[in-house]
Amino acid sequence: MADGQGRRGEAVPPPPPGFEASARGPYSTHNGPLFHKLNGDGTFEHAFYVLGRHCNGMGIVHGGMLSTFLDGLLARAVYTAAETSSVTMHLSIDFLSMARAGEWVFGDARVTRKTKDIAFAEGRIRVGERDILRGSGVFKLLHRKIEPGGLATP
Repeated sequence: MADGQGRRGEAVPPPPPGFEASARGPYSTHNGPLFHKLNGDGTFEHAFYVLGRHCNGMGIVHGGMLSTFLDGLLARAVYTAAETSSVTMHLSIDFLSMARAGEWVFGDARVTRKTKDIAFAEGRIRVGERDILRGSGVFKLLHRKIEPGGLATP
């Protein structure tokens, strides 16, 4: 939500410098708001501000939220490298630390290998300089772009 409000009216501060609101599919939009930043070297970063609704009963970011964030992060790296949409075939996650409400969570990813039909990517998620998650994924390349709303184009 670019208006600075979470879905339950929770305030989201302005994103860090260089980040802007990301347009995503319905699932990711529902779980956001999410932000992205394109760096001058062609790399990118994603971010979200932890709201209370992102947390589990222990007050830390739910593993499902971090998994969703990683999946989108890796898929974006694949889309950038392969210039086509993909679907996740495998996701591997190592939870290293935690994040809490009121913190900014950042992520970056890169493709490590790409074949004609499959791409491999790895990424990390952090709070400040502290890694909270590292993961990797395998993605099936679709050889077509998926337009907003889920419509495929050849």
